[in-house]
Amino acid sequence: MIRFADVIGQEGAKARLRQMVEEDRVPHALLFCGPQGCGKMAIAMAFATYLLCTDHHDGDSCGACSPCRLLQHWNHPDLRFTYPTIKRSSMSADYKPVSEDYTREWLQLIDEGPYFDIEQWMSAIGVENQQAIITAGESDVLVQKMTLRASQGGYKVSIIWLPERMNDASANQLLKLIEEPPVKTVFLLVSEAPEQVLETIRSRTQRFDMPRIDTAEIQRALEERRGIDAEAARRVARLANGSWTAAMQELKAHNENRKFLEHFISLMRLAYQRNVKDLRKWSDTMSALGREKQKRLLTYFLRMIRESFMSNFQQPDLSYMTDDEQQFAAKFGRFIHEDNIEEFYDLLTLAIRDIGQNANSKMVFFELALKTIILLRR
Repeated sequence: MIRFADVIGQEGAKARLRQMVEEDRVPHALLFCGPQGCGKMAIAMAFATYLLCTDHHDGDSCGACSPCRLLQHWNHPDLRFTYPTIKRSSMSADYKPVSEDYTREWLQLIDEGPYFDIEQWMSAIGVENQQAIITAGESDVLVQKMTLRASQGGYKVSIIWLPERMNDASANQLLKLIEEPPVKTVFLLVSEAPEQVLETIRSRTQRFDMPRIDTAEIQRALEERRGIDAEAARRVARLANGSWTAAMQELKAHNENRKFLEHFISLMRLAYQRNVKDLRKWSDTMSALGREKQKRLLTYFLRMIRESFMSNFQQPDLSYMTDDEQQFAAKFGRFIHEDNIEEFYDLLTLAIRDIGQNANSKMVFFELALKTIILLRR
């Protein structure tokens, strides 16, 4: 069970949601949006608990009533989770996977906490290279479940994680359900890319935008929940840039960003040397990564380009780098300037889009490497 007290920061969002309930004007569909790691899923889960709780105390769920006890292990009959799935090789060709096929993995993931991303979910179900989607089969089940009467006599709540990953058939089914929602049924859509959600679905939801988490709130949570000393918590909170998941990644002993930094340094050095032969090998190595990891890698490159450019201004308050990143940027920054930073941004943004659209990753990374040679010589 997740209560508002478990959500890091976001006091303004909590107050708005409480007010909706107090004034009896809860929308039938909410679309939670905001930067990755800001707590969209956490706030949606906490709001679902608040809606289903029958004995609110001090602006939060009580944690003790019958519905709250059912929510301790997320087995409340009036709450349904919908999330992206993949088709396993053991499934028949015409079978459409549904969320319940992965209930065990899903419950294990959310029991660890409400702050996670698609990469963690893909790892939980044991795949990296497949594109997870929400199928029409899942929408069929959702229609069946949400049109039943609430077993507890209150709200029925549907939490749909990453609705942008619905295929066309699934999205159209959801649209029909949202257009004529059953009585006291609330749909909570949690999106990382709301612009990719079917426009007719967006128009029938109330958008709920959330900001990045305040750095002070992240620092406080690191100290209180993770036992981190104040100085280390301050550094991690600043690097997290408003994302609790980024803060958790930073705490990992083998943070993948350290490996990403190695790949970034290798690309820039080989490109500066015009070492096309080794750049080809570098591209092959990058193409062996899973697609979600490739997108995170390129997003990291984009951040390092920005940070390298900002290092030229020698303004510490504008820097969000680790010591290793700062050491490299101090020397490399002079190669990122007004004449090439926009083209670097466009180049990396295009590469992220191409990887997301299943383009040949070897070609994407080799083209990136060759164009980097040109841009570094500007």
